[in-house]
Amino acid sequence: MQEQLARANKAAWETKAYQAWVQHHGTPEALAGELKKDPRHPLRYWLKYTGDPSGKKVLNLLGSHGRKAIPLALLGAEVTVVDISAENRRYAIEVAAAAGVQLNYICSDVLHIPDEETLGQFDYVLMEFGVLHYFTDLKPLFTLVNRRLGVDGRLLLTDFHPFARAWKTTETLRQPTGNYFDDTVREGEVAFARLLPESERSGLSSVLTRAWTVGDILTAVAASGLYIRTFEEIRNAADPSFPEFYTLIADKKDVQLSPLKP
Repeated sequence: MQEQLARANKAAWETKAYQAWVQHHGTPEALAGELKKDPRHPLRYWLKYTGDPSGKKVLNLLGSHGRKAIPLALLGAEVTVVDISAENRRYAIEVAAAAGVQLNYICSDVLHIPDEETLGQFDYVLMEFGVLHYFTDLKPLFTLVNRRLGVDGRLLLTDFHPFARAWKTTETLRQPTGNYFDDTVREGEVAFARLLPESERSGLSSVLTRAWTVGDILTAVAASGLYIRTFEEIRNAADPSFPEFYTLIADKKDVQLSPLKP
């Protein structure tokens, strides 16, 4: 099933994604100028957990248009991005070039990275905003994270809160399911579609996604051998009684745990 999702989602993310980013963020040169003015702002959820990223190795999985990877590079980090979309890669590489930074961008399914071992190990693995729903099983993803982190390395994960996905209509989550435990694979609109004019949305492919509960996410991270340090819930700006995002921080430690169920 995961292979079916990957094929469908690659097709969706390689149809007009570049056009959508230019429409929303501006030309690569324009976005590069914006990021150079204040590279810390796009990283505001994570810098308190990383400190100065200069000299650190960062792996940005499903890094999309590079709007988080490039500020990290501007602050001196050595950044590798893995993403399935060639159009995302094109935009990110052009922005990085305009910003004057180096970005190692691999266009690949993150579960099938060519010659993965040659990447070495990283100080940080970053995943952010709309990533986990592209997987039918979280175990292979977080096992990959564990493999690529060095000892004392840290996972930085920020995504849409499962409660909001189930019950709250927001600018980015327009169709709440009403069922927190819904685990079906659903067909939906690709995320960048709303950034395009209505007249440009014809021909866009649908994405296939699967929702996860908070328990699913925490369990998958812990089961991969990472130590969960915090699960920070971020309020919805329009309705502070609801969470909109979360940030999960987990560390890799060189210890062995006994089985959960002997």
